[in-house]
Amino acid sequence: MAGVPFSELVGLAVAAMAAGVVTGLLAGLFGIGGGAVIVPVLFEVFRILGVPEEVRFQLCVGTSLAIIVPTAVRSYWAHRAKGLVVPAVLRSWALPAVVGVAIGSVTAAYAPARVLKLAFVVIASIIAAKLLIGRESWVLGRQLPGRFAMTGYGFAVGLASSLMGISGGSLATMAMTLYGVPIHNAVATSAGLGVPITIAGTLGYILAGLPHQALLPPLSLGFVSAIGVVMIAPISSYIAPLGARLAHALPRRQLEIGFGLFLIAASLRFVVSLIAV
Repeated sequence: MAGVPFSELVGLAVAAMAAGVVTGLLAGLFGIGGGAVIVPVLFEVFRILGVPEEVRFQLCVGTSLAIIVPTAVRSYWAHRAKGLVVPAVLRSWALPAVVGVAIGSVTAAYAPARVLKLAFVVIASIIAAKLLIGRESWVLGRQLPGRFAMTGYGFAVGLASSLMGISGGSLATMAMTLYGVPIHNAVATSAGLGVPITIAGTLGYILAGLPHQALLPPLSLGFVSAIGVVMIAPISSYIAPLGARLAHALPRRQLEIGFGLFLIAASLRFVVSLIAV
């Protein structure tokens, strides 16, 4: 860190704080934790600070999940206050989602960083495609599927979230709207699902990173950087309720397009890093 110019550190701090604002707004507007924004920002921060390539992406994902915890909680409270959460979906998805998170954490401990980068690219591309070209008329059914399928959806959302460093809100919202759940109920319920996913993911990445502690920067607890959490979490948590209040006041389609384009840009960045290795 001593060799990093002060001006670059200031720029990175500003970028991280801006990411905190965007993260909070995304959490409230879309019922997501904003990890898709945090991970690319942290990747550049840790690259400039010299974090080794073999643990850099895992540190980004674990730190992202830790940052999202308070944001997810505050976003869920804001949406629950409006009475829009679907408790039955939360009950059926919470446990399998945590199991998926656990498997994702084990993957982070033993798989090369390329696996997590590839997972980010694939998952982000799916979310971006839905945001950019998806239609509300796209449905798989007029009501949610049975217990077996719901368990599978919960597991898949948890696993994908743990690999990508997100709360799973965008994926959960997508799944529910495909079965006719109104968008506002889907967003609120997704925010609730983000709470167990991010808490379990944070604990999982702490444990997964302990064997790699020698490669990690100072003030890291496993694959979670305390510095990253302190820089972003308070801002994103504070802004999240504002995002929830703005959800019905802003042009949602423009926001979806902007977020979709950002995901594509972030995915291309990681594709380049995969090719360069």
